[in-house]
Amino acid sequence: MNRFPLWRYAILVVALLVGVLYTLPNFFGEAPAVQVSSAKATVKVDAAVEARVREALAAAGVESDMLQLEGSSVRARFDTPDTQLKAKDAIEKALIPDPQDPAYIVALNLVSRSPAWLSAIHAAPMYLGLDLRGGVHFMLQVDMQAALTKKAESLAGDLRTTLRDKNIRHGGIAREGDNIDIRLRDEATLTAARNLIADQFPDLQTVVSQEADGSQRLRASIKPEATRRVQEQALKQNITTLHNRINELGVAEPVIQQQGLDRIVVQLPGVQDTAKAKDILGRTATLEVRMVDEGTEARAAEAGRGPVPFGDEKYLDRNGEAVIVKKQVVLTGENLTDAQPGFDGQTQEPTVNLTLDAKGSRIFKDVTRENVGKRMAIILFEKGKGEVVTAPVIRSEIGGGRVQISGRMTTMEANDTALLLRAGSLAAPMEIIEEFTIGPSLGADNIARGINSVVWGMLAIVVFMCFYYMLFGVFSSIALSVNVLMLIAVLSMLQATLTLPGIAAMALALGVAIDSNVLINERIREELREGASPQMAIHTGYERAWATILDSNVTTLIAGLALLAFGSGPVRGFAVVHVLGILTSMFSAVFFSRGLVNLWYGGKKKLKTLAIGQIWKPEAKAGAVVSTK
Repeated sequence: MNRFPLWRYAILVVALLVGVLYTLPNFFGEAPAVQVSSAKATVKVDAAVEARVREALAAAGVESDMLQLEGSSVRARFDTPDTQLKAKDAIEKALIPDPQDPAYIVALNLVSRSPAWLSAIHAAPMYLGLDLRGGVHFMLQVDMQAALTKKAESLAGDLRTTLRDKNIRHGGIAREGDNIDIRLRDEATLTAARNLIADQFPDLQTVVSQEADGSQRLRASIKPEATRRVQEQALKQNITTLHNRINELGVAEPVIQQQGLDRIVVQLPGVQDTAKAKDILGRTATLEVRMVDEGTEARAAEAGRGPVPFGDEKYLDRNGEAVIVKKQVVLTGENLTDAQPGFDGQTQEPTVNLTLDAKGSRIFKDVTRENVGKRMAIILFEKGKGEVVTAPVIRSEIGGGRVQISGRMTTMEANDTALLLRAGSLAAPMEIIEEFTIGPSLGADNIARGINSVVWGMLAIVVFMCFYYMLFGVFSSIALSVNVLMLIAVLSMLQATLTLPGIAAMALALGVAIDSNVLINERIREELREGASPQMAIHTGYERAWATILDSNVTTLIAGLALLAFGSGPVRGFAVVHVLGILTSMFSAVFFSRGLVNLWYGGKKKLKTLAIGQIWKPEAKAGAVVSTK
C-alpha cells in the first residue's frame, strides 16, 4: 500500500542529483577575470581572437585558470586581482595597437569559480540583479507611433513611384497619420490603383470614399497584422542596437529585454557611471553609400604606393584592406528601410536584400544606371570612424527600391552584414522614463540580509515542525530543504536573474511548501483519530490532502502568473521565483516527502504507531491524551 516502485525512487534520486549538480556553482563564488569584447559593430570576437589572447598571456608569463570563448566575448579567469591587472595590460598591448581607435574592449570582470567539469555540463550560477550586485537600471519607452509613421511615409513614396511607373494618373498622394490618401478622377483609374495595391502592397488595405467635387478618394492604411509586425520589428531592432552599443561598456551579463509592448528594460550590473551608460545608449551610428574610385591613382593608394587622390577618402574593410572611396555621398542610412539575409534565386549564393524608401530608390536607380561595372561601397560610421561593410560590383541598373548585395559571402557573413545595416541606428526613437543606480556595497549588504532572512526563517520552520510533528516533522524539513535545493537548481539552469524581491519570494516559497506538509500531516492525524490503521492513515492522508494542496497551489500559481505577465521590474523578479517555487514545492512536499515516508514505514507490516505528535481523540475522556508516539 505504502510502497513506491523502484522507478519512482529512481526519479527522485535523479531529480535530487540534478538539483545538487546545478546548485553547486552558486557556492564557489566569483574570481577576477578579464573580458574581451568587440568595440565596433564590424569586428567579430571568434576563435581567432581567443587564440591571440592565449598567445598574449603566454608571452607575458601570465597563467589563467580558465580561458574560453563565450558567446560574443572571450573570458579569462585568474587567481588574484594583481594577476588580473597584469593580464589586462598584456591583452590590451596585443589586441589594441592604436588606443585612439580600439577594435576591442578589454574590461575587468568577475566570473564564477566553478570547476571545468561543472561548466562542461552547462552548470552555471544564477545571475545577480542590480539590487544584489549594484549597477544601473533604465526603462526605455519606444515611440511606436514614430515607427508606424516612418513605415507609412516609406509606403507612400513607394506607392507614388509605382503608380508613376505603371502610368496610373492620380490627383495627388498625401499622408495623414498612418493613412495614405490617393485622389483619383474616374472609376477605371480607381480600379487600376486598387488592383495595383492589392498585388504589390500586401501590407496595405484600402477604403474608397466619394469627394465633394465628384472625384474618388482611395485611402490606404496599414493592416493590423502588418502594424504589429512593424512594431515588433522596431522593438527587436532597437534591442539588437542596444546590445551592440552596450558591448562597449564591457558588461558581463547585461539584461536587455522587452517589457510589455513598447518598453525595453536595460540593466547593467557593475556599471556605476550613469552618464557614460546614457551616452552609450543614445549613441547613433550612420550608414553611407559611396562610389569606389577605380582610377590608377586610387589603386596605387589602396596598395600603399601613393597618396589618396584629391576628393577621395581611405577606409578599411572588414578584412583590414584599404578601399579608396569618393567623398560624395550617394545615399545615407535614412534612405534604408530594411535589410534581410537571403539567397540568390539563380546561383543560390548568400545575399543581403536591402529595401530603400522612395527617395533612395530614385537616387539608386540613377546611380546604378550610370555606374554599371563599378564598385559601390557601403560604409558604417561609429564615433567618427568609418569602416567598409561591403563593396559589391554594380551588375546592372537597379530600380524599384529592392537592392541585392552578393558575392563571396558565407551565410553567416550575410546575416552579420544585414544585422549591421539594420542595427546601425535605432528603428524608432526611445525615451528614458525610469532610471536608478545601486552601489556595490548596498548590493553586498542586501545579499547578506536576504540570505540571513531565508536561513533563519527556514530554521524556525524546521524547529517547529520537528517539535510539533516529531518524525513526520523531520520528513517535512528534509522535503523543505529539497524544495530550496530544487528551486535554486531550476533558477540556475534557466540562468534567471536573482533579485532582492526574488529572495523574498524564496522565503515565501518556504511557507507555501511547508503549508502543504502541514495539510498532509494533519490529514494523517485525522485518519488516525477516526480509528484508521497507521498504514491506511498514511495512504488516505496523502490521497485526500492532494486535492486541497492542488487547489491552493493552482490559485496561488494563477496570481503568480498574472504578476509575471503584467508586472515589471522588482514585481517581475518576485513573480519568477514565486512561480518556480510553487512548482518545486508541489514536487518536494508531496512526492518527495511521500517517498521518505514510504521508505521508512512502507516495509513495516505490523505497524502500530506513527511518530506524528500528539493526537486528541473525541471519544477520550476529558483531560485524557492519546499519543501515537
